[in-house]
Amino acid sequence: MSETADPRGPEAQNSLALPASTVPDPATAPGLRWGVISPGHIAGQFTATAHRATASRMVSVVSRSAERAEAFAATHGIEQAFTSVADMLAAGGLDAVYVASPHAQHHQLTRPVLEAGIPVLVEKSFTLSGSQARDLLEVARARGTFAMEAMWARFLPQYDVLRQVIASGLLGEVIEVAADHGQSFPEDPAHRMYASELGGGALLDLGVYPVSFAQMVLGDLTELAVRGDLTSTGVDAYLAVLARGTGGGRARISSTLLARTPTEAVVSGTLGAARLSGPFFAPGTLTVSLLDGRTASFEHPGAPGDGMAYEIAEAARRVTAGDLESPLMSWADTLSVMDTMDTVRAELGVVYPGEERA
Repeated sequence: MSETADPRGPEAQNSLALPASTVPDPATAPGLRWGVISPGHIAGQFTATAHRATASRMVSVVSRSAERAEAFAATHGIEQAFTSVADMLAAGGLDAVYVASPHAQHHQLTRPVLEAGIPVLVEKSFTLSGSQARDLLEVARARGTFAMEAMWARFLPQYDVLRQVIASGLLGEVIEVAADHGQSFPEDPAHRMYASELGGGALLDLGVYPVSFAQMVLGDLTELAVRGDLTSTGVDAYLAVLARGTGGGRARISSTLLARTPTEAVVSGTLGAARLSGPFFAPGTLTVSLLDGRTASFEHPGAPGDGMAYEIAEAARRVTAGDLESPLMSWADTLSVMDTMDTVRAELGVVYPGEERA
C-alpha cells in the first residue's frame, strides 16, 4: 500500500513550529526609581537601555569618585550623584538598586542596601563565592527584600522558547549541553581580568555564562572533572569542565581570557538539537534541528541592543508584586552556580585574597 501524499505539499511535511515566546514586552512592566552603584561601562549600558526600552528610570548614582558620579549623572539625566552608598540610601526615594561594580565588591556594596530593605539587582557573578552569596540572601530573606542576579540571558525571549522546547520533549532526552565563552585579553597584571584582588580570571567574568546556562538546562552540576591553566598572576586563564546534571545529561563547558571562541551553546537530545548562535547569552537566533530533517529558527523580536531590558522588566514586575525572587534566576539557581564555580576554582587552585583566612 502506497503512502498518501500530504495535500499541503512537501514543504508542509518538513515544517516545524516552535513555541511562541511568553515574555512580555519590557515596555509594559511597571517603572521603578533605581539607584546605580559603580558607574562603569556595564552600568552605562543598563541605564541607557532602561531609559530607552522600559518605564524605569535611574535617579541616583554612586561612585567613590565624585567626578565620575557627576559625569555619569549628566550623561544619563540622573538627578543625584553620591560618593557613598550610605549617602544614597539616606537620601531615599529608591525602589531598587542595581549593583554594577566588579564582583569582588558585590558583597560589600550590596549588603547595606539589603539591610536597608531596598530590592537589589546584582551583576553576575553574584559574589566571589558561595559563602558570600548565602550571606546576602540570608539578609534578603530576613528583611523580606527582593534580590536577583543580573544574568540577563535567562530573561531573553529566545531562552523562554528554548525552555519550552526542552520541556515539551521535542529534543527527546537531553544528552549533552555544550557551551563556551572565550575573549582575548592581552596579559596585563594591572587589568581587572588578571587581578586576583578584583576576582579576576575567566571563570567569574566569562565562564559564569556557560556554567549558568548548563545549570538552567540540567539542574545542579555534579561529578565535576576540571582542567585548566593559570596566569602568572594566579587567576584562571583557561578552564574546561565536564559535569553531570542532577536533571540528567552531561555538560561540556569551557572558558578562557586568552582567545575569542565561538561563544555558542548547544543542547543535544535523542531527537534533535537546539543551538543558540554566538554570543549565546545575547539577543540572537535559536535554531532547532530534529533528526527527522525538520528545522526552525526563532529570532530575537526586539532591538538587539535592548537585551538588558528584559531583566530590568522582570525585576520591576517582581518588586511590584512583592516577590523576593524570580523563578527565572532563583536564589537556588544563583547558589548552585556559585557553588559550581567554587568547586572549579578549588580544582584549579585559584584563591582570592582574604579567602585563606575565611
